[in-house]
Amino acid sequence: MALFIIGNGLASIAPGFGTLVLARIVTGFAHGVFFSIGSTIAAAIVAPERRATAIAIMFAGLTLAIVTGVPLGTFIGQHFGWRATFIGVSLLGLIGLVASAALVPGNLRNGEAASIRDQLRVLGNVRLLLAFGMTALGYGGTFVAFTYLSPILQDITGLRESVVSLILLLYGVAIAIGNLAGGKAANKRPLKALLWMFALQSVVLLVFAFTAGDPVWGL
Repeated sequence: MALFIIGNGLASIAPGFGTLVLARIVTGFAHGVFFSIGSTIAAAIVAPERRATAIAIMFAGLTLAIVTGVPLGTFIGQHFGWRATFIGVSLLGLIGLVASAALVPGNLRNGEAASIRDQLRVLGNVRLLLAFGMTALGYGGTFVAFTYLSPILQDITGLRESVVSLILLLYGVAIAIGNLAGGKAANKRPLKALLWMFALQSVVLLVFAFTAGDPVWGL
């Protein structure tokens, strides 16, 4: 979290594009490590049969932050300048740092540290590679669509900007509900739940390609 705050702080005072990119790389490293550690902690503080739900709740925070943070950051940038957006994110990071220090239990049991060789050996596990691939493709498909969702809804569906903002908010609520439902389903039969989710996601994205031009069916 400290690296995340520093990275966004550096971005807010970046004198040029190169410095800004470097600051974003620092932030990206911190961001990725935070969520890998966070999912481990989420699984460790609940009973084994509730681990999937705990991880889902944690990632609901990530997806909600993306859905609400992007339009909010854009709004701040448009009215107060792009540097203000990074200052705001740094302040949110500071709140997260304090909250983590105060609320995360300090008596969590630590597993044995894995060596670099052991971590590389994991890449030879076909089942894990399949899980990594599904995660990358699933998130990739979702966020590629989300990246262009606002211009699609405005330029192709023909909705006003104010209506699109409301739709993005509803999208965020749907993500939160979906995370909780998915986590609950994955507690018992994770593979079956995952296959159904990917199948439904594929169908929805395929249908959206043909219905994006219609305000009713597109929504």
